[in-house]
Amino acid sequence: MVESEAILAAWDAYSDKHTDAAGWPYDEVSYGWRMVQRDSETWRAFQSIRHSAHELLATAAVQLQLQLQLQHINAGDVEPRWAWQLGELTRALEQVEALQSGHVEVREARRSLPPVSQEEFVDSVAKRNEEAWGYLDTWATQGRVLLDIHAVALTAPPRILSVASAPAAAAARRQVGRRG
Repeated sequence: MVESEAILAAWDAYSDKHTDAAGWPYDEVSYGWRMVQRDSETWRAFQSIRHSAHELLATAAVQLQLQLQLQHINAGDVEPRWAWQLGELTRALEQVEALQSGHVEVREARRSLPPVSQEEFVDSVAKRNEEAWGYLDTWATQGRVLLDIHAVALTAPPRILSVASAPAAAAARRQVGRRG
């Protein structure tokens, strides 16, 4: 998340410097190439958590639910927006996974055809990254909620923490051997 936040901050600084007051780029080609770089960097940064994202979301959802049900946490410590943020992260993850699956399917289907050029391959990866950027941006801007929920859960009695870790452990067992 920190890396994605840094990428977003660098993009905002670049965009502010290279666009006019209406938001139009001074040099569309350079701006476009910088967007491709931003999208690629954001995709790469998300890969470090993509395979565990479901477990992170499941654990945070259980922690939040337990906090609300058991009321062992001060009411002011639980933010009303957290449930919404978890929903947004879940939807964004589903879209990122769908884009990756589609990209893999196209690559697999092309195996029986003549090889694509390096340029076509790079273009297909850039297209996937571009389509995923908005969803990855959601993770960059909303992902901190996972840490916020966990930080509040750490103030709960130990029984809540052990129950909350069960979804992550079960999901991790399902994920063994599944990478994509």
